Amino acid sequence: MEEIMSSFKHRKVSEMVKSDDGEDMISQLPDGILYHILSFLPTTDAVATCILSTRWKNLWTIVPNLDFDDSSLYSTCVFGYPLKVTCFMHFVQTVLQHRNRPTIQKFRLSCRVCFSGSHVCAWLSSAIKDNVQELDLCLFVEEPFSLPRCVFDSTSLAVLKLEMNCVLELPDSISFPCLKTLHLCLVTFHDDTSTQGLFSGCPVLQELAILDCEWMNLKCVCLSIPSLKSLTIDDLPFFGSLDDLNGCEIQIDAANLHFFKYNGYLTNEIYVYNLSSRIDSSIHIALCEKRKQLAIRAAKLFTGLNNSSSLRISVGSVMSLFVADDVLDRLPVFHNLTHLHLSKRLENQTIGALVKLIQSFPNLESLNFPEVSFYYPSGRSKGCALILRVCYRDLSFAWQLKKMTGS
Repeated sequence: MEEIMSSFKHRKVSEMVKSDDGEDMISQLPDGILYHILSFLPTTDAVATCILSTRWKNLWTIVPNLDFDDSSLYSTCVFGYPLKVTCFMHFVQTVLQHRNRPTIQKFRLSCRVCFSGSHVCAWLSSAIKDNVQELDLCLFVEEPFSLPRCVFDSTSLAVLKLEMNCVLELPDSISFPCLKTLHLCLVTFHDDTSTQGLFSGCPVLQELAILDCEWMNLKCVCLSIPSLKSLTIDDLPFFGSLDDLNGCEIQIDAANLHFFKYNGYLTNEIYVYNLSSRIDSSIHIALCEKRKQLAIRAAKLFTGLNNSSSLRISVGSVMSLFVADDVLDRLPVFHNLTHLHLSKRLENQTIGALVKLIQSFPNLESLNFPEVSFYYPSGRSKGCALILRVCYRDLSFAWQLKKMTGS
């Protein structure tokens, strides 16, 4: 493919369009180029090219990527909806049956699972049988549904992205020997044992994202993945009270982690161990009523990140450390931290916490505020002067300020 693309790039632009007499120049391109073009199209559009000419009739059957999306069925007009669903199901089945390529590079499926659960399982089993490398699923579930067993012992999957609004039912044993990327969104974890088995079954995992998932059934899970390089946890809850902090204990042991991002209310208690000295961290903690308990959890999280070289934090994260007495005093010294970025506007009530916090960063080189707003009755920005005085006295860094309001 690379050789074909290389030779194609050297052709004159005039050769890539129709000639003056209307001759179809695209159809004269090599098969490899046409497969590559079709791989970027939704499968419905790729299949539609079969009517163009005899040259295009069977090209879609060898395209490495399959992309099925039933969103076009849900228009303002519901007339004929059952028939449309049946047609969609028949279309997917027909495409899978008529493929002439032994492997699938990427299989994307976005659909409602109502009365078609068995069909979805059959499609996924077919993709696994064809050694799919990337599986991207967005399933809106309207009935009890479980992914087929074969998904969880695939020897070909390198990327698995799953968005599914139901309980994630997992088999007793899970083996993803080649899985490097795992994204989970909106799923509800069933229990400690099965969830632990999922993460333990990914020995070469490098990227993990857990987005808006429900942990309420769990007490403790350990993410001990030596190969992990990137971890994102978006922990905003959809169920229960935002003030309910009786969540799951999440232990993270990843010595080779390079990037860690957390966004949420700390409804789950997060412990971080043995992190790399070159990790970039991004922390956004939303405040809730149980502030003292939140401050203690925030301090534990930041303590585990003390090897960070770069830290991006929100105002809420700073304040979460400041609302309980002596919490900031418990923080360790961040000897490796050289870059600090405050991701939201700095205000008066944040000054004291920030001044105290940055004294834990003795080797800070850059401090970035996207916007600073100080308002004092006297009209003078005492807060800004205080930060500057502390920083210039105790630290050596480059001051980066994009926008500042107030005198």
